[in-house]
Amino acid sequence: MNALLSQDAPAHDWYRFVLSFPPHLVRDYTHRFGLDGKQRLLDPFCGTGTTLVEAKKLGIPSVGLEAVGVSRLAASTKVDWSPDPDSLAAHAGLIAEKALAILAADGISDEPMQDPPSEVPLRSLPAQTAKLLLKNSISPLPLHKVLVLKEALEGEHDARFAAHEKLALARVLPTDVGNLRFGPEVGVGRVKQDASVVSRWMACVLSMADDIRHLGPSDSTPACAIEGDAREVGRYIEPKSVDAVITSPPYPNEKDYSRTVRLESVLLGYISERSDLQAMKKELVRSNTRGVYRNDNDDEWVSGDAEVERIAASIEARRIELGKESGFERMYHRVTKLYFGGMARHFASLGKVLRPGARLAYVVGDQASYLRVMIRTGQLLAEIAERSGYEVEAIDLFRTRHATATNEQLREEVLVLRWPGTAKA
Repeated sequence: MNALLSQDAPAHDWYRFVLSFPPHLVRDYTHRFGLDGKQRLLDPFCGTGTTLVEAKKLGIPSVGLEAVGVSRLAASTKVDWSPDPDSLAAHAGLIAEKALAILAADGISDEPMQDPPSEVPLRSLPAQTAKLLLKNSISPLPLHKVLVLKEALEGEHDARFAAHEKLALARVLPTDVGNLRFGPEVGVGRVKQDASVVSRWMACVLSMADDIRHLGPSDSTPACAIEGDAREVGRYIEPKSVDAVITSPPYPNEKDYSRTVRLESVLLGYISERSDLQAMKKELVRSNTRGVYRNDNDDEWVSGDAEVERIAASIEARRIELGKESGFERMYHRVTKLYFGGMARHFASLGKVLRPGARLAYVVGDQASYLRVMIRTGQLLAEIAERSGYEVEAIDLFRTRHATATNEQLREEVLVLRWPGTAKA
């Protein structure tokens, strides 16, 4: 149910997060909410832009918030169908020629090689930047080719095409060029000594150009992704300007979403040192222990919430019972409270930008990542939203998945809300 249908591939497939929800879910809820071109749709956790792309295809104006730079690049580029496709293809061809010439001058082919010429010093990342990557996430020779292609991209920069060309590189990096695998956790798979880079990148650009030939006539529908923290929606979006929300926030678990896009984030220059990574993570809802900081206080937003406190206490009691003493395990109970507190902040801020009668759909999932203590995410978020003034219309079952750790069926649900127009006192 999470697979991308062939008819949905245009624009969606330019770059897709492994955990993205399917476009048909957006279609289902835009239809259910009766949305059309006169209304405005918001995705406050827009990721790589599934909601925005599908809304644009349906002629519905949309806006998204996203704190992760490479995801924001994807979302904003996937809704930009303005480039002339022939000119985009021609410009990318010039860049490819330049990159191939640089490689050829050193005796390096874009086709996979057994070994580069021994006398050629391969390009590499600065040591502090390389440390941000998973070990062996990309081999030295493909990395050299990527850095050569990046130099050609920067040298032939054209604002009309730069975002699309950059996104095409992001698209090929993880598995075509790099050694990553997703299942859905990110990890290192088979280590390739070499891979084609320029030709794979060029194929992606040509595919984009082909999609734009078909999508271009619909480019007039407004859609954009802006940098922002979903816990402070009111800072970025005009008051009472949004008619609907369709989104999938992070779930409370140990998935560090920044790791999933780390290779692209580093090689495209979004993060180059640990402080860049920390600054980005601080704009995210605290959904995993690797994104928790000393001064975080979102838990204050759910202070006194009996169910959140019960779950956090159960996690901590379970940790003590099992003798788990790592620093991350000691934070499991805290990150649970920070997550639901962050979502409470989100709902409070979101109310300021919604028009009375706005409808909302949140794709969320149960979790048992913290020492097998069950967290019914949808039900808890429904209760938190209700206290913030929202009406709970439904909690629709999207699908179930089997959790091997607990031998239980975990629910993925769509929490459906309505904003009546005023927050509860």
